[in-house]
Parts: sequence; structure tokens; C-alpha cells
Amino acid sequence: PQETVSGESEEESNGVNLMEFSDEILLHILSYVPCTDLVLNVRRTCRKLATLCLDKSLTHTVLLQKDYKVNKDKVKQLMRDIGKEIYQLNMAGCYWLPSSTIDHVTRCKNLVKLNLSGCHVTSLRLSKMLSTLQHLRSLAIDVNPGFDASQLSSECKATLSRVSELKQTLYTPSYGVVPCCTSLEKLLLYFEILDRSREGFMLSGQLMVGESNVPHYQNLRVFYARLAPGYVNQEVVRLYLAVLSDRTPENLHAFLISAPGSFAETGATKNLLDSMARNVRLDALQLPKAWINGSGLLQHLKFNNPFYFSFSRCTLSGGHLIQRVINGGKDLKSLTSLNLSGCVHCLAPESLFRKAEDDIDSSILESLVVSCCNLRHLNLSAAHHHSSESIGNHLCQLLSRLKHLLSLALPVCSITDVAANVEKPPTVSNLVPQTFGRKVRIGIQTYPRTLADQANQKIESSVFWALMGSLRFLETLEVIGSSFSSAMPRNEPAIRNSLPPCVRAQSVGDSEVAAISQLTYLQSLTLAQLPNILTGSGLISIGLQCQHLRTLSLANLGMMGKVVYMSALMDMLKHCKCLRDLRLEQPYFCAGAQFFQALSHCSSLQRLCIVSRSGTLQSDAVMSFMANCLEVIMCHMFMGESLTVCKNLQQSIVRSFQADRPALNVVIFPLLHEDLTEVIRDVPMRHLDEITLFKSRVAEEPPNLWW
Repeated sequence: PQETVSGESEEESNGVNLMEFSDEILLHILSYVPCTDLVLNVRRTCRKLATLCLDKSLTHTVLLQKDYKVNKDKVKQLMRDIGKEIYQLNMAGCYWLPSSTIDHVTRCKNLVKLNLSGCHVTSLRLSKMLSTLQHLRSLAIDVNPGFDASQLSSECKATLSRVSELKQTLYTPSYGVVPCCTSLEKLLLYFEILDRSREGFMLSGQLMVGESNVPHYQNLRVFYARLAPGYVNQEVVRLYLAVLSDRTPENLHAFLISAPGSFAETGATKNLLDSMARNVRLDALQLPKAWINGSGLLQHLKFNNPFYFSFSRCTLSGGHLIQRVINGGKDLKSLTSLNLSGCVHCLAPESLFRKAEDDIDSSILESLVVSCCNLRHLNLSAAHHHSSESIGNHLCQLLSRLKHLLSLALPVCSITDVAANVEKPPTVSNLVPQTFGRKVRIGIQTYPRTLADQANQKIESSVFWALMGSLRFLETLEVIGSSFSSAMPRNEPAIRNSLPPCVRAQSVGDSEVAAISQLTYLQSLTLAQLPNILTGSGLISIGLQCQHLRTLSLANLGMMGKVVYMSALMDMLKHCKCLRDLRLEQPYFCAGAQFFQALSHCSSLQRLCIVSRSGTLQSDAVMSFMANCLEVIMCHMFMGESLTVCKNLQQSIVRSFQADRPALNVVIFPLLHEDLTEVIRDVPMRHLDEITLFKSRVAEEPPNLWW
């Protein structure tokens, strides 16, 4: 006993007292603590922390957008304690807070920036709140059905007249508050209007034609519009663009329109583009594919110091890309983000007689890499970028020169070694006779589980292994099959059949996945349609080595009739202590007790989405998982179970955990049910856009588009 006491006193004397750190170090540590915890809890522990927690560096900007534990009472107390000290308040995506919570924002008299995207705000509440915020210069809101601009007071309109930055998400055809914002310099518009109302009535953008006021764009510098699928969204955005076509703002330097599918060019939009070609010099550009394809627009547009280009889904050839955008090798060191997703001919000299599967012209990619040497975000997904057999000119070898890359999206067929693809012997699955006789047990090649074993097999000699080794600071990686399509599209029924993977992608499997484990700082990983996954052993290496991984999305790995990587996935999850978002899309996935027991090791997990045609689940295992993982606030499961099983489980989860988790959002529903689209429309946009719907997110928007 005496030895124990002396040991403890020695440990105490050698220990470090946190309060002995300098104020600067303590402030840096406290900056990682949610503001609600600082003000409502930490500052009550001692006098020193009481002073530090109210330091201006910690109260100037308050971020509640992913503080899923915050509730109405906490917001009320927070605003009462430090409301006057808050200059920037971000409540984006706080869908669980009642609309009355917004009333407490009126205490923040000095607010300059306010983000209420995803919050429930009526016209009258918005008017009352904005009437008191005379210093406001940046605002983000949603415009929902029932919004009435005539209910905005003169004081509210006076505040809006001083707003220079506006982000507006539209769920109904409307100009929203845009006509009141006469000093706009940055306008971001997100069109999420459905073609049919909940009652089944067809909607129309012509509902806006009677509104007396029109937008004021004379000071506009940034115009951004992102459209969800649907005709009404296109109809409404044309009304916003009509004013721009009459008179193009002289200071416009960023013009971006992201539109899925076909969005035809009209006389008005053609006049707008012609005016832009004559009068402005752009730094950022994104246009619908129909506006670029077959036109000489890019030849006439002028650029200043461009930082973002998106030619997603355009038929732009590599020859045009080099000549018209890069000016035959012009120095474009200013370009930091480039989206060529779905641009199937962008690495070929011309597209007229070329097949999408033909080899790329490495000289075009080399020109791109040399000219845009400071790229931080590059998206080459949704295309067949096949390298030729010429030595040193493989796509992976050329991309390895981009040392500043932070995010990268590639098609699966682009990372395969050309020689390996030609010389590789048939896999075991190809050698099995396709008969209906007795099943034969076939031994599967054992893949190494450690980096040392992988080195022994010399898989580091592959071009993809070398690429991963050269991009040490990469934070986001997407490797997606060029023909992959998710079973959950946006506004249509679930897709039942998927296209087969590219022939070049057939050899991509476990060793390529293991190569990713070299990315020490990796935070987000997406793998989709890797056909040669046999055991998933590479996932274990990623779990061990990539300790900063926060987002993981896996879809259609290996053979489709069986989840061959389940054992490796469960081993991987035991090491993912920082994982917050997990999305799994795989036919016949069994979400059973063993899976959820492994997932329970992910102590930081907040959001889970499983999409599985013919997939099964164990309700007891799901309930036990939810009870053990206290941080989980989103559980979306679209499986092959019956509607009754899904509804009962969903109700049980909500009934058991909603009270303690105010942000809890649960959707459990049969994947192939005809009412799936109706269920999807009720999912909060934050979850729908960030995890539930599958899409490539690299260079999807310009960096730092909104705070």
C-alpha cells in the first residue's frame, strides 16, 4: 500500500496541469470545442476558463450547423449569454429546431453573416428577425411553399437592401427576397422545386410572372445556380437569367450553372453569353452541357486569373480544352479546381470519330498538368480514360506531378496497369465451369493484410501504388466505375439493373485498394464498382493506416451475388475511430448482428446509410447498435425487407431515441417500393445531398463558395 501511494504522488508531481498552459495555447485547444459546450458548460468549471471561453476569438463566429445535440433551450441560453458578441452565426441544416428558435437570433444585434439554410423560417418570422439586424451583409435562407414577400416589413427590406451576399434555396417557384437585395454582389441559388406538389398537382414557374419586383444585378460579381432534376427548376432559373440577359454586370467574374440532364439554350441565354464574351473577364465558369457542346463559346470568352472550371458532362475534346481554355499551354497557375466529370473526350485530340473507350492522348494530359500545376481539386470520373502502353505516359504517372492535390476523382479503368491488364492470367472466377451441377468449393487467393506483406509481393510497382505514394497530402479520393449508377436516383424509382464494368477495370481489386492506405491524411474515401475485389483485404490496411478517415462510401465491390468483402469490412471498422459518415450500397447485403457489432467500434459515427437490393436486416441488431452508438443521428436503410418490417423498426428507433437525440432522422423503407420518391422528399436536404444520394463530390463547386 505504501508503494502505491508514493507511486501516485510521484505521478501527480510529474503530471502537467492544463491550467498552466499559456492563454494562447488554451484558446487554440478551446477552439475545437463546440460553442454551446464552451458557453454553457466549460466556462462554469473555473475562473480562468470562464474568462477564456468568452474571448472574442471564440464568440465572434458560432457554428451550430453540425452540432446535433443543440436544442431550442440551448440556443436560447447561448443567445442570451453571448448574443451581442456574435458576428457570424451558422445554423445551416438545423432542421430539428422549431421555427420559434429563430426568434432568439434577434439578440445578435451585431450579426454580419447569418446562415439559416435548412431551417424552418416563415415570411413573418424572417421579417421580424431581419428588422433588428441592421449590420447584416450575408444571408442564407430557404424559400418554402407559402412564402409571401408582401409580408416583409419596410425595416426588413431596408436590411435586405444592404445585404451583398445571398444564398437562397428554393422549394417553390419564387424570387424570394432577391428583389429586395439591391446591393447584391454574390448570389447563390439552389433550385429544389419538384414538378408535382404533394397533392399531385403539376407546378409551373409561371407562378412568378405577376411578381412586381425584379432582381437587381448591377453590382453582381458571382452568380451560381444549382438545379435539381425537373422541368420546373429549369423554367424558374430562366426567369432569374432573363434580367441578366438584358444587361450583364460589368464586374461579373464568376458565372456558374450546374444543371443535370438536358437544359437547352434559348435566345435569351445566347444573348447573355454573347454579352459576357464582349464585356467581362471571368475567373470561374460552369455551364450546362448543351450551352457548350458544338458552339464556339469558349473561343470568345475571356478569362482573367481563373481558379475554377467545370465542363462536367460536356463533349468538349482535349484539343478544344487545350486550345480554347489553356491557350495551347498558357500558364494557368491560378487554377485550383477543375471538374471534367463525364467529359468523355477531354483527353483526346478530337471527338468526331473517337469511341469513348479508345486510349487517351497522354500529351493532352501532360499539357494540362504542366499548365495547371497548382491544382488542388481534380475530377476525371464518369469517363473511360484508358492509357496506352507507351512507357512513362500512364495517366497515374502524369497525375503524380500534381503535388498540391487535396481531392481527386478517377474512373476505375484509369488506374489499371496496361501491361498487367494484358498479361494478367484469368482470375479464379473465370476458370470455374459455368454449370448447374453441384457447387464446387474454389480456394480464393489469400491477400496480404499488412503493408510489409504487400511490399513482399511487390504490388508497390504498380502505377496506382506510385500515384498514391506521391500524393501524400490527399484528403479526398473517389475511384468510381465509369459505368456505375446508383440504385437510388433522385426523382425516379430505384434502378433494378446496372451496366457491367469496363473491361479495363476487370483487374482492379484488393491490391489497388491496399495502395490507398498510403494516404495518411485521407478523410473521405469513395469506392464504387471495383469488380476484382475478392476478399476486401485492402480495406483492413486503410482502416489501420488512414486514422483520419471521416467519410466512407462503398458501392458494388466484387461479385454482385455475394458480399465477398464483409469479413474484411468488419475488421476495418474496428479501427475507424474517427469515422462519422458510412454509406454502403451493395446487393444482398446482410445487416446482421456481426456487422452492427463491428460498426459499434466506430465511436464517432453520426450518419449511416445502407442501400441494398434484396438486402436483409436484423431489427434487434439495429436497435442494439443505436443504443450503443450514442452519436448516431441519421439512420437510412433501403433494403429488400417488407414495408411492415421497415415501418415497425423505424417507429421503434424513433420512439426509443428521439427524446435524447433531437436531430435524429430515421428512414427505413423497401428500396423497390413505388412510394420511395415520396419518402425521399421528406429527408432533410443536408443528409440527402451529403450522404444518402450517391454522386461525385470532388470539384462539384468552387472552393470556398460559401462559408
